[in-house]
Amino acid sequence: MATLDAFRDKEFLDQIMILNEISGNKDAGDLPGLIDLLKNPVGDTSIDYMVVNALNAVLSSNEATVIKGLSDPHPGLRTLCIRVAGEHGFRNAAGPLADIAASETDPDQLMEILNALARIAAPSATPIFRSYLDHEDPFIKSTCIEALGRLKDEDSIDSFKAMLVDSEAPDRYEICDITTWKAVEALSSFERDDTIGFLVEKLHHKNPTVRRIITDALTSMGKSTVPMLLNAFETGDTDTRILAANVLGFVRDRSGADGLVAAFDKGQADDANVRYAVYEALGRIGTMKGIICLVDGLRETDELILMAVVGGLERHVNPGMVSTMTAMVAQADDQSDRLAKAVIATRATTLFDALYENAGAGDALMDALVQSRDPEIIDAFRAVLADIGGSRAEEDILRLPQVESTTRLALAADDSRSMCAMHRAILTDLGFEPFMAANGEEAYDHIEQGGRFDVIITDMNMPVMDGMELVGKVRNTPGFEDVPIIMVTTESEASQQSLASKAGVTAFITKPFKPETLKAKILEVTGG
Repeated sequence: MATLDAFRDKEFLDQIMILNEISGNKDAGDLPGLIDLLKNPVGDTSIDYMVVNALNAVLSSNEATVIKGLSDPHPGLRTLCIRVAGEHGFRNAAGPLADIAASETDPDQLMEILNALARIAAPSATPIFRSYLDHEDPFIKSTCIEALGRLKDEDSIDSFKAMLVDSEAPDRYEICDITTWKAVEALSSFERDDTIGFLVEKLHHKNPTVRRIITDALTSMGKSTVPMLLNAFETGDTDTRILAANVLGFVRDRSGADGLVAAFDKGQADDANVRYAVYEALGRIGTMKGIICLVDGLRETDELILMAVVGGLERHVNPGMVSTMTAMVAQADDQSDRLAKAVIATRATTLFDALYENAGAGDALMDALVQSRDPEIIDAFRAVLADIGGSRAEEDILRLPQVESTTRLALAADDSRSMCAMHRAILTDLGFEPFMAANGEEAYDHIEQGGRFDVIITDMNMPVMDGMELVGKVRNTPGFEDVPIIMVTTESEASQQSLASKAGVTAFITKPFKPETLKAKILEVTGG
């Protein structure tokens, strides 16, 4: 007796047991009965849903029936067979699906077919994907872009490049649409010199979100991007040099560090923002040449740049560097004060531990530490002093201030450790409790978790979620429509302030900046 005989006459629980049994057995003999139940539902939503699931399970082991069902007049069965073909990668279904796609006029059905073809990933479907690259529906278009990227269709490369060029048109660059995003990802899949070179050329795209996507794509490609990035650093403008250095730091390849040091020695990092980016990158990579360059950077006088240097050295402490730094911090001059403040602000506990052994350096560090109003920083160094132990450390622990709690809260987002340290120091000095984030996504997590902030500070260019996207999400969050947002940009990015203002930015700070400048801006937007 067939499993589904008199199915409609059975009790509800019996029907459920039968359908569960069919899903597990996947017996092709049950297909006629299941198809009949699909075309002529029993009328109970739960049972009808389970029929679809059971039919899906049985079809997954019956490719021939799936291919036959692709042309069935019943729309429900036809759509189910399309999905099963894609989900289980039935390669023999690629030809029939491509034939159907060629004449399909319904966008929703076409999307189903293209998704299935994309999952099957049969090279024979390449012409169909190419034929819909100009489709008006962005999701259909993006599906084809993604599929052609996975199939590494070299004949589509020029189309992808054209999409990226078009995305910078005056009437388009304010929005990063899904097709631009997929075009970048598709280009990155080839990893050829011409595609890498093109993405590097577009590293300073007019749209910040596209810049972030290109940065992520180049970072994911890794070492193969280094020669093109170094060339861009040597020949590009200030913006390009900053962004190229950032990506080289994210890639973390030794040849990238060596190339940056060579460019530095040629005088190609004279601009303060470029120099800052190079120090950050060298700190992330950590080669011997890079560390030597960072040690030389201990003579920098700009507070923010010096934080980048100290933050980079904190990752790669060695005896030679400690010896040089000890002598400089113990010297009791203006640079000694700057270095000590940088060690404290960046929470460089490993460096602090190494430098504290020298009484002169230790005194300079403690003088900087007792000026801090940041309870987290004070607690971090209190723990280091406790580990060091001894009467001197115990006396210094007693010098540490007790910081009163505050009800004023601030949120700051930046992928740069030294920039976060600068923001933290400024905010605590002004009496705010700072909440820090390495990117826009982390920052927005604080908001989603119920954080209520008196001011928000964000960088423009960050991985994962850039500042522009963060601002848009914040402004669309109830209760945050009027919270002051300060965006940090580089000198040349000031040309995009109009774009950021439209998104909801309250005020701007241009790097490099002095702490007093940001303090004044925070007081201005918060009313003092």
